[in-house]
Amino acid sequence: MRKPFVMPLALAGLASLLMGGAASAEPMFNRIATFSVPLNLPAGRDPKTKSVAEIIAANEAGTLLAYTDGEQKGVGLIDITDAAAPKPAGFVPAGGETTSLVILGQRVFVAVVTSGDDFKQPAGHLATIDLATKQVVATCDLGGQPDSITLSKDKSRLVIVIENERDEKLDKGALPQLPAGNLTLIGVKDGQADCASRQVVDLTGLAAVEPTDPEPEFVDVNAEGLAVVTLQENNHIVLVDSKTGKVTGHFSAGSVDLKGIDKTRDGRINPVEELKGLAREPDSVRWLDNDRFVTANEGDWKGGSRGFTIFRKDGTVEFDSGAATDHIAMRLGHYPERRSAAKGSEPEGIEVARYGGDTLIFIGLERASLVLVYRDEGPGRAPRYLQALAGGIAPEGLVAIPQRNLFVTASEADLVDKDGPRSVVTLYRRSEAPAAYPTIVSVDVDGVPLGWGALSGLSAHATTPGLLFAVTDSAYEPSRILQIDATQIPARITGGLTVTKDGRPAAFDLEGIATRPAGGFWLASEGNPERKDKPTGNLILRVSATGAVEEEIALPEALAAQATRFGLEGVAVTGQGADETVWLAVQREWKDDPKGKAKLLSYKPATKSWGVLHYPLSTPAAGAWMGLSELTTLGDDRFAVIERDNRFGANAVKTLATFSVKGLTPAAIGAQSIPTVEKKLLRDLTPDLMKLGGYGLDKVEGMTVDSAGNLFVVTDNDGVDDSSGETQFFAFGKIMP
Repeated sequence: MRKPFVMPLALAGLASLLMGGAASAEPMFNRIATFSVPLNLPAGRDPKTKSVAEIIAANEAGTLLAYTDGEQKGVGLIDITDAAAPKPAGFVPAGGETTSLVILGQRVFVAVVTSGDDFKQPAGHLATIDLATKQVVATCDLGGQPDSITLSKDKSRLVIVIENERDEKLDKGALPQLPAGNLTLIGVKDGQADCASRQVVDLTGLAAVEPTDPEPEFVDVNAEGLAVVTLQENNHIVLVDSKTGKVTGHFSAGSVDLKGIDKTRDGRINPVEELKGLAREPDSVRWLDNDRFVTANEGDWKGGSRGFTIFRKDGTVEFDSGAATDHIAMRLGHYPERRSAAKGSEPEGIEVARYGGDTLIFIGLERASLVLVYRDEGPGRAPRYLQALAGGIAPEGLVAIPQRNLFVTASEADLVDKDGPRSVVTLYRRSEAPAAYPTIVSVDVDGVPLGWGALSGLSAHATTPGLLFAVTDSAYEPSRILQIDATQIPARITGGLTVTKDGRPAAFDLEGIATRPAGGFWLASEGNPERKDKPTGNLILRVSATGAVEEEIALPEALAAQATRFGLEGVAVTGQGADETVWLAVQREWKDDPKGKAKLLSYKPATKSWGVLHYPLSTPAAGAWMGLSELTTLGDDRFAVIERDNRFGANAVKTLATFSVKGLTPAAIGAQSIPTVEKKLLRDLTPDLMKLGGYGLDKVEGMTVDSAGNLFVVTDNDGVDDSSGETQFFAFGKIMP
């Protein structure tokens, strides 16, 4: 038998674990600015042209950033003299797809692919950009398709991975696919690349998987000039003396057995499964010191170990994170369940730098859109998890700027074709201030993380201040009701109920929740009658305190016939017994609504009678739409709603408004004359969203007021689907008039 929710006891030490030690005096990173990559589009190009920041580097002073934009075939520059106000500093065409770069003095050395999608005859060059003129001043032919580039610590050599990548569509990406890749060394004289010194290091004959086709991926060089190279698909690691070009060692990256993971793409975050013998298949690699390095084990073929590993240069494994990165993503609502089957949160980028007395490791989780920060505790000891950083979608490039206490990420996803968030570069500053992110996390239940995301509706307990409930939308199956302890910072998701129908887990598109005075909940499920495959209707659900659907109520036929795909979004309840009334907010205008007016519906369970009012929507900007996302009762016939558009950033419209129904009688369904409520602005949420330093989240979807009069608002992260995964939970206090 299911038990109703109860308030949990405080869990000792949980704050330190989930906030990455933010409760201590340890310095933390906080986001201070976000730069939109399309600001650097070359003059004359359509602002909606796809533009991405992938690999990023900083100059020695830490005042200028350069990033590769493979889509636009060039290099973007960002002035971060004022790190909190980054400015576009120009774009330099490079003559092909840019894949990696480094900065030395007034020169940017860029790896450029010129062969396009020709896998059989890969070609590329090293371009030298003069930062003074912002022009390519020299090129060196590389004889193949370059991927990763780095500079030796003594600045005497450029070390370049020539991947000659495989065609993943050919024989399912099977190896070998020649020509083979290599490691290329080019000397640097007087700040210039010495093309004549080019030296090719043969990497064939080393890996056991496919020795003829090494598929090198990433390279880093330590202070002694020793280069470590990952052969990703071959699950192999090679050490090369960058001074002589001699291979000094090589070994398999090995495999891992994982427990407590979610390997099944089924709409549920359920970390109770296992995988054995997974090849690590490392992507990025960075030296920790002259004897140890750390790899991000993305897995790109048969692997996908979902973690990171610290190796000694003799091949000894000192530490492996196992399922820890996935578990952190789950607790923070960033786990990409819809894409999790092969790679989980997908560690890909990596950076290592010394800030003061701390050597920090940054792990970029591409699919979870997080960067995890660890502190190296020294040889033979596990690194210590500190915090997680949220930014744009799919952080690929990571660069540390310890001389200014800065850290920067480049997020390569540009969803302009879906009218979504653009590619961004995000800046963070390390200080004594506590970590501002996350603002809501989940606890572990029965020893595993309580996975969550897509918080689409919010409600409060009738009598207990700070006890809230949220619903998850169609991003997950089955539907769930989550319990939130909002008295803690960050807020804690402490439990979850599965919504059941006839004793079995049920799936709805839940967008609203209201607690019933008599116990249990009213839930609003949004329908989509316009869906070609299996259209759905809007529903009201009366649900018990244990999550069981006790009654399923469809809209009257005359009302349902007018519905569009923008359906029920918010639900509130007033009165009890015979006076109980369920109020519903419809997101946008339906077929029979005047332009700019959305329906507010009333339903009396005792008489099964319906009524309708109109809500006056604000006029949206050109190309945008305006709608309602939540409905909450304030008592005395007063309500609050979230009114928002579908835009991102500082110019978006995200507001809280109030209205009263006193003196208004809802019209009958189909009536020609429908009363319109009078709204009053309560709070403009856009400044609150922009203060967070991000790109300005879109979906503000949950709002409630607890029994003490405290206002809470939460954003919906779409289940990390075409989203950065970021969820912001706001506790505004007693601001209700």
